[in-house]
Amino acid sequence: MTMGEVGTFVRGRRFTKDDVVANGIPSIHYGEIYTDYGVSATSTVSKVRAEIAHQLRYAQSGDVVIAAVGETVEDVGKAVAWLGKDDVAIHDDCFFYRHAMNPKFVAYALQTASFHSQKSKYVARAKVKRLSGENLAKIRIPVPSIEEQERVVSILDKFDALVNDLSSGLPAEIAARRQQYEHYRDRLLTFREAA
Repeated sequence: MTMGEVGTFVRGRRFTKDDVVANGIPSIHYGEIYTDYGVSATSTVSKVRAEIAHQLRYAQSGDVVIAAVGETVEDVGKAVAWLGKDDVAIHDDCFFYRHAMNPKFVAYALQTASFHSQKSKYVARAKVKRLSGENLAKIRIPVPSIEEQERVVSILDKFDALVNDLSSGLPAEIAARRQQYEHYRDRLLTFREAA
């Protein structure tokens, strides 16, 4: 189905670097989506001033936040499923996608080759690449049963941990092998001096 048939897109509202503070309203800026977030998030990297709360738009838990601009075509359309318990302010160069699907399933679907090939037809290619909500709504994504969505997410989460988790999976295995290599290298290259 098209994304527009499954859900709705709401554009965030503008906030600037001057609005970013240490303690304030949790917020997601478009640049953070492709630099600081993975498939999902329960907490934010940044916060904005509470004084501007009334002029912002907020994603709710279960919404998918999508970057609408980027330096490259690949960056545009990157998504993070918001799973935090509180609402989160969204920058105006983002959309939040409200739907009835598994949010992580949607975020994973927006990483596929199918999504990227469809998206590339709609990205406005100026110095800054842009994607409109109207064009995002035209992109087709798979819509299996909710049970199948949960099964797919479970499998992809396991692969993600295997590839990216520093305490287990491949990074941990690589670190262990590197330590083993260094140990044996040092043992093999240590010679007793001739008396």
